Amino acid sequence: MDRVIEKKKWSTKRLLTIGGITALVLLIAASFYFTSGKSKLNVELDRITISEVKKGPYKDNIPVNGVVLPLTSIYLDATEGGRVEEKYVEDGTIMKAGQPILRLSNTNLLMTMMSQQNTVYNTLTQMQISRTNAMQNTVSKQTQMADVESLFKEAERVYNLDKKLYAQKAIGLQEYQSAENNYNYLLNKKKLTEQILEQDSVSRAQQEKQDKQSYQSSQEALDIMKKKVDDLIVRAPVDGQLTALDAEIGENKTQGQRLGQVDVLSGFKVRVNVDEHYLSRVFIGQTGEFTFAEKTYKLKIKKVFTAVNTGGTFQVDMEFIGAPPQGIRRGQTLQIVLSLSDETTAILVPKGGFYQQTGGNWIFKVSEDGKRAYRVDIQLGRQSIDYFEVLQGLNPGDKVITSSYENYGNMQELVLQK
Repeated sequence: MDRVIEKKKWSTKRLLTIGGITALVLLIAASFYFTSGKSKLNVELDRITISEVKKGPYKDNIPVNGVVLPLTSIYLDATEGGRVEEKYVEDGTIMKAGQPILRLSNTNLLMTMMSQQNTVYNTLTQMQISRTNAMQNTVSKQTQMADVESLFKEAERVYNLDKKLYAQKAIGLQEYQSAENNYNYLLNKKKLTEQILEQDSVSRAQQEKQDKQSYQSSQEALDIMKKKVDDLIVRAPVDGQLTALDAEIGENKTQGQRLGQVDVLSGFKVRVNVDEHYLSRVFIGQTGEFTFAEKTYKLKIKKVFTAVNTGGTFQVDMEFIGAPPQGIRRGQTLQIVLSLSDETTAILVPKGGFYQQTGGNWIFKVSEDGKRAYRVDIQLGRQSIDYFEVLQGLNPGDKVITSSYENYGNMQELVLQK
């Protein structure tokens, strides 16, 4: 009799098929996990820097470089052009006001001065001749006046005498009228001569005034020329130190050309270059500090130059708060920490190389067990020399990796290994 053979549920073929499908699913899952999931990278702890996020005092400051300058500098420009004939001192000499520095020569200027001297002498000679002629003319008119007065007195005497005699019928009418006419003629002539003499006096005074003004003008022009010639000797305008002297024997200097400067040694200031990014945040009165000879000194902004230089910076002048350091010199460079705000409380993360790759948009945060670190989004605010201000994404006590992320690529998670 035939026997029914029971069909096996797990045949070899079926098992192989199920195994193949399972392996394929696992392969796909693994591929999906490693390509679409979080990418990981093993990192040794001694190759990274882990910093703790803290809440503490924050002072918005930036590092800047400043150059020590004299409090006051007076530039020496050539008032008149000329050839350098003699140097009396060298660069760096301590000068007294009025002390000669160098001498220029200018032949054209000397010739012009000599011509002006001749003009003054000619003006003076003409003025003396004019004065002599005026005096002679006045003497002549005064002599005429004396003659007229003498004739008038005689005519007056005769007229008064003839007037009495005519009243007494002692002389005739003809003789009396003759005396009267002569008297009236000389009276009018006397008045006319007096007017001429008075006009001569006024004219002479005016002429003397004009001659004096002409002589004074020519003399002033000569004085100016003498000053120009005297300016060929360049002198120190104030007490101070001669610096940046740019003149050699035989060199020609044009009018207005810079020859050097005299630095007043009564004090110093610091000229600081600041990035234009901070232009709207820098004001007069803000302070900074620097270290010199292991001591800390403070500075205060007293002037802001808002013009931006070609290098993308603007300048400020800072003055010392208190006495400047002993031994500081002109031209010395100082590394200054400039404070842009008062001290506040903020969440802070130390600066590090991570910022170059993340731009401050994310950071690797270390897990609580310290075995891994994963990316978290953050938002940073202000920055000082040592810290970034954290606006969101981190809390005090969090630990983050602040060293460079250059070799991490697009990794989402770091496995920290000892």
